[in-house]
Amino acid sequence: MQDTFKVSKIDADGKKFDKVSRIEAESESLEMYMKLDVNIDVYPIKKNEKFVVLLTSTLNKDGSAVSDYYTQSIGNGRDSTADKFEYIMQGKIFKIQDEGSAAQIKVEIYISFSGLLMMLKGNPSYVSEFQLDQKVFLCMRRL
Repeated sequence: MQDTFKVSKIDADGKKFDKVSRIEAESESLEMYMKLDVNIDVYPIKKNEKFVVLLTSTLNKDGSAVSDYYTQSIGNGRDSTADKFEYIMQGKIFKIQDEGSAAQIKVEIYISFSGLLMMLKGNPSYVSEFQLDQKVFLCMRRL
């Protein structure tokens, strides 16, 4: 799943940690809503900024699976999706739930990136490829 998101709120419930902010953002094309914890010491974010966000199960351009861990070493010769992004986290889907009914149904996907959390909510057809306990990569870059 890839789309452009615009940050609408930062730390709406108050600042909890010095180096982490929780952003809220809306996608432009897929009508998705996202809450995401971001290490702002590494990747500062401002309200109304736009980002391309990719949620994928692999960083290999050929679609092949990654090993249990991923390292991006300089000069390793590997052609990676990560090369086009500025901020990347690896995590695991820990909860998927439906909300609403019939034509108004939305799915919520919860992902943990070693304590930084993400909630993605929207049309189930855009995120049908994801499954509980699946490892995923979140890739972001500014527009």
